[in-house]
Amino acid sequence: MKIEEFKIECIKLGIKLTDEQLSNLSEYKNLLQMWNKKFNLTTIISDDEIYLKHFFDSLCLVKCVNLNNQTLLDFGTGAGFPGMVLAIVFNNLNVTLLESNSKKISFLNEVKGKLKLSNVTIVNERVEVYGRKNKEIFDIVTCRAVSNLNIILELSSSLVKINGLFVPMKSNVSKELSDCKDNISKLSYDLIDTLEYELPKEMSKRTILVFKKIKKTEEKYPRNYNIIVKKYK
Repeated sequence: MKIEEFKIECIKLGIKLTDEQLSNLSEYKNLLQMWNKKFNLTTIISDDEIYLKHFFDSLCLVKCVNLNNQTLLDFGTGAGFPGMVLAIVFNNLNVTLLESNSKKISFLNEVKGKLKLSNVTIVNERVEVYGRKNKEIFDIVTCRAVSNLNIILELSSSLVKINGLFVPMKSNVSKELSDCKDNISKLSYDLIDTLEYELPKEMSKRTILVFKKIKKTEEKYPRNYNIIVKKYK
């Protein structure tokens, strides 16, 4: 996706990017490519693919949720997708990026510093540990291509405010969704929307699920990560 195509597709999402936002995204891309020569941050490294598969794909979250004046947690953010992109484009969105890999944390801190992003908080911790200490404080929790749906439902459950949203970004989820029906209600969620779409140009399939937190999560969640994985592997 060329930069002009990216701008046009963003307008279709209802996002008219400013020169400053475009400059920040370009700097982010350059930093990603530079760091990727030293550390394996992503397999998507060409300009066109970064704009399509990282930047535009991250912004597709606006298809499902209002991001203005919200608090958002992106766990397992890796090199910052979708959270860093959302923070660049929505400066009134308060974004927390949660990542357990220290090298990726170093990269995220450099991006935050270079772009002077005052609306970004970066945390180096495992999500289940962070979730036990920070219960029900975020309007929106998201993650992109992190793990099996049963696993991420539990990992996210304690972090979302009552009446807040968990909005995972996935590819094909039909089987995973069928397998997690019991867990949805057990973790105090209600599935209120499912959006299936295709990325422009390559037409690869994407799915965004919207879960609403309907009541307080039981204190025992989230359990230790190894226990969760053992149950759902």
